[in-house]
Amino acid sequence: MFAAIGKFVGAKVLTAVLIVSCGASVIWFWNHPEHLQSIWAVLKGVLVWIGLVLVLPWTAFFVTGWAVKRDSNIAAGLLLGGLIAVDVLLALYLAGWGVSGALTWMVLLLGFLSAAVYNFLVCDFQASLFEDNL
Repeated sequence: MFAAIGKFVGAKVLTAVLIVSCGASVIWFWNHPEHLQSIWAVLKGVLVWIGLVLVLPWTAFFVTGWAVKRDSNIAAGLLLGGLIAVDVLLALYLAGWGVSGALTWMVLLLGFLSAAVYNFLVCDFQASLFEDNL
């Protein structure tokens, strides 16, 4: 019973917070349209980076095959290190090579770690396909 009450109250509180936040955002951007333009520029860069991160390990499938044939942890490490290095360089390029602020660096590091995990999972999947063909 208490769990159901907690879910009901929690849902109402969350809805109220979201409505107030959306309303405050609309008011803020109505009064400061220049901030809206800068957010779109940042969002465009983020979406381009995410798209490139999603596509990169799939386009490098032949390198994964090379690493599987070598049967070496060094080759696999070089592959993953190269992929994350390209991801980091792309992010810094899209950010204009100048990143400042602790929050920005924290978000970038979280993005880099997420990209590394994604690269690992894709390469592991591709390696399992190559191993089945050997």
